[in-house]
Amino acid sequence: MNNHTRENTDCPYYYDALSRPGSADVGFAIYPEKDILGHTYDFILKPLPGEISARKIVLPFRADMVEKMKIEAGDYVLGRPMGAGCPIPHVLQVIRAELVTGLLYTWVVGPRYAREQEVKDVSAYHMIGFEGLAAKITKEPVFGGRATFLPGFCMMSLNHTGLVNMLLQKSYGLHLRIEDIHLLAGGD
Repeated sequence: MNNHTRENTDCPYYYDALSRPGSADVGFAIYPEKDILGHTYDFILKPLPGEISARKIVLPFRADMVEKMKIEAGDYVLGRPMGAGCPIPHVLQVIRAELVTGLLYTWVVGPRYAREQEVKDVSAYHMIGFEGLAAKITKEPVFGGRATFLPGFCMMSLNHTGLVNMLLQKSYGLHLRIEDIHLLAGGD
């Protein structure tokens, strides 16, 4: 297999999709030490306790669509994080929708939901931030510093980078919010 070809088994969720359809459990996933481009990452961002994925904060290109499409908590939205460089459309479940700003606080739920649920297509969005727990830490995140990380549900296994703007040590782990998100490309 060359560096540009991937097999179904390269996806950390592949086996779970066969054995437990619809499951959002990420505790079983095995992540490589490096992403698909050979970059190391500082940590993996996993869900907060009781949640299905790390929180993803997005802003549709047309923020007014949140109000026009009546997007609210519990809805599913589809869109691609343009500007960050990700070619994959994401299906997100809305945790909270802000009508004034158009921000959507979401969980990544995966493409299966696009086939099984009513999905509101926002086409494209800005990837504003992530919130979750740091796991498999190789370099401790620093408040105000830029970190490289792998969101636990990244289907491409591609390193992300962002600014750590919230860092809380909780009884259940290191709770982070990361904004100014970009995909890491090219050399280290």
